[in-house]
Amino acid sequence: MDRLSIDGSWVVTPRVHADPRGSFFEAFRAAELPHPLGVAQVNCSISRAGVIRGVHFADVPPGQAKYVMCVSGSVMDVVVDLRVGSPTFGRWEAVTLDDETRRAVLIAEGLGHAFMALSEQATVVYLCSQPYNPGGEHGVHPFDPAIGIGWPSGLEPVVSDKDAKAPPLEEALAAGLLPDYQRCVEFYATLQ
Repeated sequence: MDRLSIDGSWVVTPRVHADPRGSFFEAFRAAELPHPLGVAQVNCSISRAGVIRGVHFADVPPGQAKYVMCVSGSVMDVVVDLRVGSPTFGRWEAVTLDDETRRAVLIAEGLGHAFMALSEQATVVYLCSQPYNPGGEHGVHPFDPAIGIGWPSGLEPVVSDKDAKAPPLEEALAAGLLPDYQRCVEFYATLQ
């Protein structure tokens, strides 16, 4: 497990045991996570090449921590620090998740999450600490130049109407939608 450059995010690289029958690996082990994740919901999305989902985040508390895996195909998984007052506010980092390395990303509450399908079809499964709460779920625009996510070229981006209508970072900040860093840190302390 390695920390990403954004506090509250990690990449998990499992040890894959392969033999002539196929392979086996532990996809999730709660006791070894550096950030507690009680699983309340499991989501599965299947996307064609170029589909972008996100940048999504939830109100903190309770927020929604995520453990994200690509079980088939390949995606560019993106973490965005949307916590106002964070030393890395507005920064993003990407990790390739695929069905070969079997890596996963752990994302703490208050961070934004998005991904783009890189393969012809990609299946992403993510464990969530809280169930979907429409009133507490938000997004920022995935193409906001203020964030500047370096989406891969060569794929035609496809986004939902909801994500296309999401506000840019500055507008979300002015509207008071973004999580507060200090409040997130205090919330993390209650999870220990």
